[in-house]
Amino acid sequence: MIDANFGMFGAACALGISAIGSAIGLAIAGQATVGSWKRCYMNNKPAPFILVAFAGAPLTQTIYGFLLMNAMLLSKKDPWYLLGVGLVCGAAIASSAIAQGTASAAGADALGETGKGFSQYITIVGLCETVALFVMVFGLISV
Repeated sequence: MIDANFGMFGAACALGISAIGSAIGLAIAGQATVGSWKRCYMNNKPAPFILVAFAGAPLTQTIYGFLLMNAMLLSKKDPWYLLGVGLVCGAAIASSAIAQGTASAAGADALGETGKGFSQYITIVGLCETVALFVMVFGLISV
């Protein structure tokens, strides 16, 4: 028989895997943001501080993993079920963060180069975010 505390591993996965995705997404977006600022400086153009919005966007997926983890810790569902929810939801949220980091990198590059289009670029970044929000909400409902 599996101990009821085994489900806590699933809760840890929800947070941990989400945070790994955030870290990867932040690295991707952050590198592009720094590169964009560098190009601005090399061309004697002002470096737009608003690019920080792109660099930091993938961080929120860690919060979603944390909220899901807290709900899972209170759940009385089967430990194997909670493990599955934690692994799958954590992976989906992480994938969203990585996709968001990639979209943010493109947005930072384009905005740094042209100085135009912030609202369009951030809209795409937000669409990537929506996947993580859906996964979190559906995960919360399921536990």
